[in-house]
Amino acid sequence: MVANIKQFILSFGGNKFCFMGHEHRIIVDDEEIFIDLLFFHRELRCLVAVELKRGKFNPAHLGQLNFYLSALDEYVRQEDEAPSIGILLCKEAKRSIVEFAIRDYTKPMGVATYRTRNEMPSEWQKALPDFDDMKKLLESTESEQDSEVGE
Repeated sequence: MVANIKQFILSFGGNKFCFMGHEHRIIVDDEEIFIDLLFFHRELRCLVAVELKRGKFNPAHLGQLNFYLSALDEYVRQEDEAPSIGILLCKEAKRSIVEFAIRDYTKPMGVATYRTRNEMPSEWQKALPDFDDMKKLLESTESEQDSEVGE
């Protein structure tokens, strides 16, 4: 799932997102924290932390993400960069719960849900590319990017 989301974000953002790491490690007071996915957005000039949750949204997830963003800004962000942004991807989320949870946070964060292909209505499943075809497309895009870097 992590690899698929990484590839989706990289392809979705064109050349604007740069991948910095999976389980990106930061030390805070001798304790390790690990951010699921870390990107840098070239146009916004900021770090983008993506946290993945397999279950439903819990307001405590935002506290964790807020902590990660503060740690990134303190230990990783450079002076000429904008403050870090967080994205929380959950299996499900109720709009009012999310709205109350983020109401008074000052850092830019968002919450989104995802569905697996099998959970989508059949007409949507037909509209989506086959998993194997999508994998081949992503792999060919990745190999093209690798060859461009080598030029």
